[in-house]
Amino acid sequence: MEEILKNLNPRQKEAVTTINGPLLILAGPGSGKTRVLTHRLAYLIANNIAPENILAVTFTNKAANEMKQRIAKLIGEKIYAPLIGTFHSICLKILRKEIDKLGYKKSFVIYDEDDQLSVIKKIIPELEINKDQFPPKKAAAIISGLKSEFIDYATYAENAREYFEKTMSRIYSAYQNELKKNNALDFDDLIMLTIKLFEKFPETLNKYQEKFQYILVDEYQDTDPIQYRLIKLLASKNRNICVVGDDAQSIYSFRNADFRNILNFEKDYPEAKVITLDQNYRSTQNILDAASKIISKNKYQKPKNLWTENPAGPLISIISTWDEKTEAELIAQKIEELKKQGFKLKDFTVFYRTNAQSRAIEETFIRNNIPYKLIGATKFYQRKEIKDLISYLKFIATEDLISLERIINIPPRGIGEITFEKIKRLGLKKATKEKPEINKFYTLIRDLKKKSEKLSLSQLLKLVLEETDYRNYLKKTYGGNVLANDIPEDEARWQNIQELVNVCSDYDKIEPPQGLYEFLEKTALFSDADEINEQKDLVHLMTLHTAKGLEFSVVFISGCEEGILPHSRSLINPLDVEEERRLFYVGITRSKSHLYCIFAQRRSNWGQKEANPPSRFLTEIPQELISFEEFYKKEGGDLIDF
Repeated sequence: MEEILKNLNPRQKEAVTTINGPLLILAGPGSGKTRVLTHRLAYLIANNIAPENILAVTFTNKAANEMKQRIAKLIGEKIYAPLIGTFHSICLKILRKEIDKLGYKKSFVIYDEDDQLSVIKKIIPELEINKDQFPPKKAAAIISGLKSEFIDYATYAENAREYFEKTMSRIYSAYQNELKKNNALDFDDLIMLTIKLFEKFPETLNKYQEKFQYILVDEYQDTDPIQYRLIKLLASKNRNICVVGDDAQSIYSFRNADFRNILNFEKDYPEAKVITLDQNYRSTQNILDAASKIISKNKYQKPKNLWTENPAGPLISIISTWDEKTEAELIAQKIEELKKQGFKLKDFTVFYRTNAQSRAIEETFIRNNIPYKLIGATKFYQRKEIKDLISYLKFIATEDLISLERIINIPPRGIGEITFEKIKRLGLKKATKEKPEINKFYTLIRDLKKKSEKLSLSQLLKLVLEETDYRNYLKKTYGGNVLANDIPEDEARWQNIQELVNVCSDYDKIEPPQGLYEFLEKTALFSDADEINEQKDLVHLMTLHTAKGLEFSVVFISGCEEGILPHSRSLINPLDVEEERRLFYVGITRSKSHLYCIFAQRRSNWGQKEANPPSRFLTEIPQELISFEEFYKKEGGDLIDF
């Protein structure tokens, strides 16, 4: 017990040792909330609460894994750990056991964003709907938004009045029917169907209420209506719910997150105890003072007074540059300067508001030989070659039609649309009589399926590569192309596949075919934050939305201009401006010591040069905390550092 409470400050200790009843922990940035959560879990177990009666919900797999590692150190590897995971991974575990009650098979497949788009692209023309009026990406986003509000297609159709809503209800209905036909769920269904299961079958809800008697939820300010509803259902019986969050770091309204959930916690649970963690262990006092001043401009918030025992640290650098190219040159120069002072590349990060801003920075980093990793752009599991091979593995495991459609002609087998329609109608096995190529493909899949029962996951993947002659397919398709770094494209794609083999080898200890199923589930739940590897010495580039939960010694925030940060779309609604301010607040509080906020005099946007004033957020930082610099490039001249 002493070990669990050691090195906790008084408020952290109070949060850890409050066992029963609703508890709201308002945790400012860098205040040790992960430490509090893990120590609280350990404290519950030390007080004879069975680990299987505890549920901890996080927002990223990265956060869940970190908590698992920390709690193992506190309670020992041999003690059974509580269930820790994301909303989606926890709902997935529940549905694997219970979904047959809703008319699905337990072997359901999970569709990612690409799979969802494939389904929607297929059904829109079938419904004779104009895809220009109803673009598939927009339709997918609307369906996702409806599901996050717990609005199913029947309810939406019932309330549809205008032409747009009525047409969307047809798309939504056809989309959901297609998923059901393929025994498939999309990402949003995982939570939605879990709630339907609980509300339709009270005895099932009671079973999980009895199981999860103590619930902890991280990043509560980021919950959307459907996540909020799920937690309320699970916690309603025992009311032993502990939520941790910071309304000042709520930045996901575009994903339907509602920061009012944390503001209203005390209304939902009037008996709730509230503890504020305001001592920061991450940043210098200068950074905290700037952050506090900025966020104080927001009207809707729970006030916090952040403080630290850390030194004041360097002043915050606000730097004016000529354009986005000069901005990138400045960042590269500062990195080289700070490396000479002992900083490593992994100590640096560059944040930006939109993905398009990364292009100039990437080009400059390549030219200056600065190793970097771009987070959240083309995700590893969305690369074509990776998607192809995962589709093979998915079809071997589940025989879903979307995967079949992707791999039927990879490598080319001469199976056209008309033949594929027959395959869909008859089934792959019955369609083997239609064409020798179908029979050959069916035999390949049948043999791979048999071997998947015995082979480890990496062995199975290597066999797929061998049997499909996939490397030769890459050579024929991409062999003539050379990438910007002088690597042949087919070789670069093959290197990605080698990395996939390495990932699969992590599942080789799991008994086949269970390793295959676990791998497919993990890849389906993969998020941007999971791409970050803190062990590799390189600079991370990412949007401010991806920055949540991370920390770096040196932070560069590029594009600190009106129209970019805050974004032009937010300027009409004061509530949207408040969210943009929270986004900036998240960015600056990732920094341990050095913070650079950069704005450009002009910037290219959609082929046009725009001149926007510096961000209003820069003017909200007290003058005494600022060091101002200029870094310009004259027309036709060299870089000039004033």
